[in-house]
Amino acid sequence: MMIQIQNNLSTIAAQFANQPITNIQTFGSGNINDTFLVTLEESKFVLQRINTQVFLQPQAVMQNMRVCTRHICDRLSSKSLDRRWETPQVICTSDNQDYYIDENGSFWRALSLIENSQSHDTIQNSDHAEEIGYALGMFHSLISDLPPEQLSDTLEGFHITPRYLEQYDRVLAEMTVARSIEVNYCLEFIRDRQSWAHVLENAKESGKLALRLMHGDPKINNILMDTATGKAVSVIDLDTVKPGLIHYDIGDCLRSGCNTVGEETQDWETVQFEPDLCKGILRGYLTEAKIFFNEQDYFYLFDSIRLISFELGLRFFTDYLAGNVYFKTTYPEHNLMRALVQFALTQSIESQESSICKIIEDLR
Repeated sequence: MMIQIQNNLSTIAAQFANQPITNIQTFGSGNINDTFLVTLEESKFVLQRINTQVFLQPQAVMQNMRVCTRHICDRLSSKSLDRRWETPQVICTSDNQDYYIDENGSFWRALSLIENSQSHDTIQNSDHAEEIGYALGMFHSLISDLPPEQLSDTLEGFHITPRYLEQYDRVLAEMTVARSIEVNYCLEFIRDRQSWAHVLENAKESGKLALRLMHGDPKINNILMDTATGKAVSVIDLDTVKPGLIHYDIGDCLRSGCNTVGEETQDWETVQFEPDLCKGILRGYLTEAKIFFNEQDYFYLFDSIRLISFELGLRFFTDYLAGNVYFKTTYPEHNLMRALVQFALTQSIESQESSICKIIEDLR
């Protein structure tokens, strides 16, 4: 399929180009969509083939992106900023469509390139941590007045922890893997936290946390930094923007940013949640989020930090029990090891509850 895509790239890219194409090359390191950088005589843009096995409603994804980016642009035009901030823009085809379906049925779209920017897979220093938090806070702030009902839920069940528990229970009932020490540890870890894992959804149902728009995947490398100033300039990968709880975003950003050894380490017992990085991210985030944050939002911040690493560990472990059918793996116990990393991170967060809560209180 990829060879066929490469052969058709010029034809596909031409649907979105308003100048002659001079070069097309692979771009980025995403593992869901196929991404290419298209160079024209006087400009560049990003071309992507949407993975329709993951995004079953690609037209709805594009509708969400149009609504979201248009709203952000409107907000930016009336907001006085003393720094650079951009958002990717949807590029339409010559017949004014925001996507193109090729002869093989593949779904393509084009986005503007955020020039002179780069992303990182890990936090570089405390200043970088604060900029990561600022970027997520800026993004949430810019869409905080966009009614959630204006966007479709294109990934139903995504970042709803009780749904993952239901899936886990179904898989567990048919469990066939051997009960190793590590497997038994995971089983016990999940059992001890099952009732608590509904905390954010219960808060939503009771009206304590509001349904807003969330990014869905605010990991470190989805935040672009200006190559000259080192300051955050954009939040990208808007495919997963949908109605939900922004606390899942905050927790996911901190989960990915405050584990300095990364989620792919095999030395899982050394995994630690770094409170200094947490403080930097939250300081940057609340700089922008204070304008819409309320008392209950602060109250559930620690729960969000603790929950998201547990949720991801639960998903990894469920996939391991199911035979590694969702996440890509390079060895049979890969998802088990990933689960152990996330559970170690969860435990590290739990052990530092008082200090993390003090960080939150001091930043209010």
